[in-house]
Amino acid sequence: MAQYFILLIISALISIALAFGPAPLQDFCVADPTSTARGNRGLACKNPTLVQANDFFFSGLQSPGNTTNPYGASIIPVTVATLPGLNTLGISIARLDLAPNGVIPPHLHPRGSEILTVLEGSLQVGFVTSNPGYNHFNKTLQAGDVFVVPVGLVHYQFNAGSGNTVVIAALNSESPGIIAIPNAIFGAKPDIGSDYLATTFQLDKKIVDQLLAKF
Repeated sequence: MAQYFILLIISALISIALAFGPAPLQDFCVADPTSTARGNRGLACKNPTLVQANDFFFSGLQSPGNTTNPYGASIIPVTVATLPGLNTLGISIARLDLAPNGVIPPHLHPRGSEILTVLEGSLQVGFVTSNPGYNHFNKTLQAGDVFVVPVGLVHYQFNAGSGNTVVIAALNSESPGIIAIPNAIFGAKPDIGSDYLATTFQLDKKIVDQLLAKF
């Protein structure tokens, strides 16, 4: 059953990429990690004569991620950084593992919409729309359920169940990016400044300093 859902997601994303992406001028453009050239539609192409089957291969989603961390969650991403053959194809995938009470903090993907499929357990998921409104759409998912998050919107995941949760997330970008809201605000380098953050969040400066120290 799990393999069926994964294949269904990948097939759907490939169809979207083919429908809306620019027509390819070659069979593939495997990312060349040795090149410093960068483009808006992907990394520089590896010499086709040097491309091997392993450039299109990744192994690792069969095993649970390590959830023994403060968030009780793990993300194993498969993007162009780990699978060079994804370059310019407009798709990526990830495995999410959440222990009971595990959370994936509020974050956004600046370059990709996300579709989540629960393989095991249950998952609370939600996203918030932009101004005006800031509407909160949320749902509790069970195994076999699917939920989509539009590109660029802040969203989160939470395992409120008593067992472990396994989710496959697919995105319509080979490099969707991720901006974790807590890290972006309290972990920016150099920091944004405690006086500004205290005024913005209407918090005591001591609390802001504590938060800055955590990140």
